[in-house]
Amino acid sequence: MSKQGPKGRRTNKGSTAGDGLALRELLRVPGGKPMDLAAHDSREMPAGPRDKQAGLAAMTGLATPLADLQERLWAASTAGDRRRVLLVLQGMDTSGKGGTVKHVIGLFNPSGCRIHAFKAPTPKERAHPFLWRIKKALPQAGELGIFDRSHYEDVLIARVRALAPPDEIERRYDEINRFEKSLAGNGVTVIKCFLHLSYDEQRDRLLKRLDRPDKHWKFHVSDIDERVLWPAYQQAYELAMERCSTPHAPWYLVPADRKWYRNWAVSRLLLEHLSELDPRYPKADFDVEEARRRLLEQ
Repeated sequence: MSKQGPKGRRTNKGSTAGDGLALRELLRVPGGKPMDLAAHDSREMPAGPRDKQAGLAAMTGLATPLADLQERLWAASTAGDRRRVLLVLQGMDTSGKGGTVKHVIGLFNPSGCRIHAFKAPTPKERAHPFLWRIKKALPQAGELGIFDRSHYEDVLIARVRALAPPDEIERRYDEINRFEKSLAGNGVTVIKCFLHLSYDEQRDRLLKRLDRPDKHWKFHVSDIDERVLWPAYQQAYELAMERCSTPHAPWYLVPADRKWYRNWAVSRLLLEHLSELDPRYPKADFDVEEARRRLLEQ
């Protein structure tokens, strides 16, 4: 991805939509290597539509193939196919986790989606291992699961706010990798998206919430205090992606300063993964022609 240019500007020399590369190859975080979020442009468009109008049109074009693949995934589950998809959304406040759910998941049949937004753990949840509440919210066969925040909170805010001992947080990276590997082994396609937002863009979005009375409910004074910890959160995300971007559950770095591009990119990632799964409608377990004959006789 492109790096910051002179006077704080960022260059945008990403590839075009016609270069033949899958978006997931362009956005994939390699893992196992030092990660520097500051070196990645949160306004970059590495592939796909080049402006908002084209982006909205591209989203419309994705609706039919995504809906078709979702229906096929659900239909296949009725014949014993255990495969499902889990979309994990992480990012700083205002990066658009909720907006992504609204605009991207709106392309799907909601009856086949299982959406869960993770908040601070309850006393009951704290009494269990940190993955306990995650396992309870996993999608079932044929479903598309969406996590707004996830098990990564336990190595993000837990690290920044020192909510667990350092050695415990270190153990959690390995536990997360084992957990996600077990998911992949059980037919779960894990798509982890970090919605990469800039510091300045977050301030602008928070200011817009103050400008609109109908958005005041989304603003918390603590949001201002959290911005002081921006560097610590960036480092925590860098570590999480470095330690936990694996072949069976890679991280994808999604530029999120442009909301329309963020929505298109996540939708495109879903399309690429679902297309690779290529779920099939099950064959009829009855005599189709005999059923047709009986209906025509009535």
